Amino acid sequence: MKEEKSVLGLKAIRRNRGVSLEQIADSTKISIRSLEAIEQGDFRRLPGGIYNTSYIRQYAKAIDYDESTLLAYYHREMARADSGAPADAKRNGMYGGMRSASTIFGS
Repeated sequence: MKEEKSVLGLKAIRRNRGVSLEQIADSTKISIRSLEAIEQGDFRRLPGGIYNTSYIRQYAKAIDYDESTLLAYYHREMARADSGAPADAKRNGMYGGMRSASTIFGS
């Protein structure tokens, strides 16, 4: 059986507390796909912006987990991902294959 990646043991914590992804999805209206992304630490699969931190907070509350610990992990991972972008892409205003609005509109 294939073992799925789970950051900070979130999946085990959720299961030990008897909470299913379906229950969290029903109460928060967050898709199961996004909830799985949080558990796996694959934050690129989240919608982006303030939705990410909102989803992470709601997930943490749903499994009675310290949201500050999970948010700190999220911010570290996002900083690591940002620092991993090629230097020339940053210099040219390119992020994730897309140009920032300020480079397109000359701001």
